[in-house]
Amino acid sequence: MDRIRGELIDIVEWTDDSRDTIVWRFPRYENEIKMGARLVVRESQAAVFVNQGRIADVFAPGTYELQTANLPLLSTLQGWKYGFHSPFKAEVYFVTTRQFTDMKWGTQNPVTVRDAEFGMVRLRAFGAYAARVVDPGKLLTELAGTDPQFRTEEVEEFLRQLIIGRLGTLLAGSGIPMLDLAARQTELGNKLAKSLTDELAAEHGIAIPKFVIENISLPPEVEQAIDARSRMGVIGNVDQYARFQAADAMRDAANNPGGAGEGMGLGVGMAVGQHMAQAFAPQQGQQPAAPASGAPRDPRAAVPPPLPGQEQHEWYVAVDGQQQGPYDQATFTGHIRSGAVRRGMLAWRDGLTAWQPVEEIPELAPHFRATPPPLPPQA
Repeated sequence: MDRIRGELIDIVEWTDDSRDTIVWRFPRYENEIKMGARLVVRESQAAVFVNQGRIADVFAPGTYELQTANLPLLSTLQGWKYGFHSPFKAEVYFVTTRQFTDMKWGTQNPVTVRDAEFGMVRLRAFGAYAARVVDPGKLLTELAGTDPQFRTEEVEEFLRQLIIGRLGTLLAGSGIPMLDLAARQTELGNKLAKSLTDELAAEHGIAIPKFVIENISLPPEVEQAIDARSRMGVIGNVDQYARFQAADAMRDAANNPGGAGEGMGLGVGMAVGQHMAQAFAPQQGQQPAAPASGAPRDPRAAVPPPLPGQEQHEWYVAVDGQQQGPYDQATFTGHIRSGAVRRGMLAWRDGLTAWQPVEEIPELAPHFRATPPPLPPQA
């Protein structure tokens, strides 16, 4: 009798040494459990007794002595005789009710949404969430079944697919502009957690107490367009930025005399001069504004046409084998005075039969007169 008593289970408990087990079946389920045995259910656990394929009783955390008083349904199913004091058989499943916080999710394929500013956009997202069992009976009957060790990996893919299915609906129906999604990720995560909990708790006994969206990313081409728009916003006035860049190029060319740097400085200097001349010149077809009645007339307001014999030509100059121009007479003369156009450079205008050195062209020759040598030292 002592040997037979030793085969009967008198303590039913589970000490979880893993971090991913949701349901664990008591291993000696074929042995009989003593009436009066002790059941130990620890915090974040629930014990489910299954008899003949049916859930008989569910025990919350605590220590119980298994008697007919706390096993009424199981006692009825077993129909014990002899005052319900004989041993009984039942499968015991321990269910973890703590939060599993290491659950990950992510979109394998992008989710297409319609944005008011960018039109149709494909979004990718990833993050983490926490899951916990709120109804051990439903979880056992709907998902775990008779699995002796039901782990998170067995339900994680199911939850991930459900999350992706709800994510597209949430993003499309939120009405949040794409550029504001990052600022409202917490709000979206809370909404998605509630939506998932409402569905999973009713059908599978699982709740999603926390849902975190770590990042929502865009296709590379859209990110490049946003970066370009951001740069334009930082630059501000494009015209002023171009002048600033031209001034920097001229400074760099001055610091690197000769070779390609010299040609680059000349080209940039001419471009800036032409740009400034166009900026201050009156627009085509625009007449100078008439002075107010009684106001003195500014003699500089009207530019007279050139005198006969002083035709205005368009000039071209060769810089490092490259043609630069055309430049009007005033702009080209300004480049000569600034030193950008020097002796030996070839120039051409309408009326010349070939490119000629600038100092040999009659109307330009006065700008290249020989300068006297320095005076001899005084005795």
